[in-house]
Amino acid sequence: MLDMKNTALTQKHISLGAKMVPFAGYNMPVSYSGLNDEHANVRNAVGVFDVSHMGEFILKGDKALDLIQRVTSNDASVLTDGKAQYSCLPNNDGGIVDDLIVYRIDEKSYMLVVNASNIDKDWNWISKHNIDHVEMHNISEKTSLLAIQGPKAIDTLQKLTSIKLADIPYYSFVKGTFNGIDNVVISNTGYTGAGGFEIYFENEFAEKMWDSIFEAGSEFGIKPIGLGARDTLRLEMGFCLYGNDIDDTTSPIEAGLGWITKFTKDFTNRAAIEKQKTEGVTKKLVGFEMIERGIPRNDYQIADANGNIIGKVTSGTQSPTLNKAVGMGYVNKDLAKVDSEIFVLIRDKAIKAKVCKIPFLKK
Repeated sequence: MLDMKNTALTQKHISLGAKMVPFAGYNMPVSYSGLNDEHANVRNAVGVFDVSHMGEFILKGDKALDLIQRVTSNDASVLTDGKAQYSCLPNNDGGIVDDLIVYRIDEKSYMLVVNASNIDKDWNWISKHNIDHVEMHNISEKTSLLAIQGPKAIDTLQKLTSIKLADIPYYSFVKGTFNGIDNVVISNTGYTGAGGFEIYFENEFAEKMWDSIFEAGSEFGIKPIGLGARDTLRLEMGFCLYGNDIDDTTSPIEAGLGWITKFTKDFTNRAAIEKQKTEGVTKKLVGFEMIERGIPRNDYQIADANGNIIGKVTSGTQSPTLNKAVGMGYVNKDLAKVDSEIFVLIRDKAIKAKVCKIPFLKK
């Protein structure tokens, strides 16, 4: 087995008593005080996630945008300086190489933020399409990323910068001085639906950043949050997780990501995806809630009322906020309509559920 990588804060997590697990090749905290407690803290106050395992690429030059347009499904030409965009990298077979966020720093420089498990795969994929010799830098190993999420995130972070955080719109960012450190990217993004910011900086400042943020947030009951609560928080919002809800075999149209798939430009496998958009797909990613008792889990089969297998669960949990079991999964398009009755096979029993709109958590 390969040695696990550490983030700049791994020892900090261990000293705080975090339960550590291997994740995407990294030694990561899955929980500290317990999943439900951490989940509630983000929804009601503020929590901090170390997500430094994520990948960051810098693309620079006259043709940087052309390369991004070629490999991503969304239209990055609409971005202006300081704006970010959710997108995906379609493959040649109708599936998705990865989902990512594209940040426009200026007209000729962009940052792409990709999933930890796909850093090498994405780098190789984008490099393969780099026909114009765009300058590319993989800064993943030297970059730390903290997600400070929750209704009290802004009050916590505002103590550490003169940048007016309330003036940064959703999916926008500012590069500036934070906590006395220059060149910090402060981004109004996150994976929780609870509001807050993600901040990118060099590894050498990680401990200083962590300690200052916890000091600033102490009056609001700030807590460290692990990957367990990160998963339940994102699932309540119906956000896709790569490797579960989307992968190399699922198309953006099947996954309900038509909104980030723009046919106003050319991109990898555009024709096939456009055909799906026009003609429809045979399976769709849906949200569902359990009507009968049972917790759906990844890879559980989904059946119709007659016991025919019609799909499988991709993500599922007992929602700490809603206090009911919810999940996402692919089903035949005939049963993808809201209120359709489906059955999740849990320990060989067909447990009743119904298709519902996502996000599960209404703001």
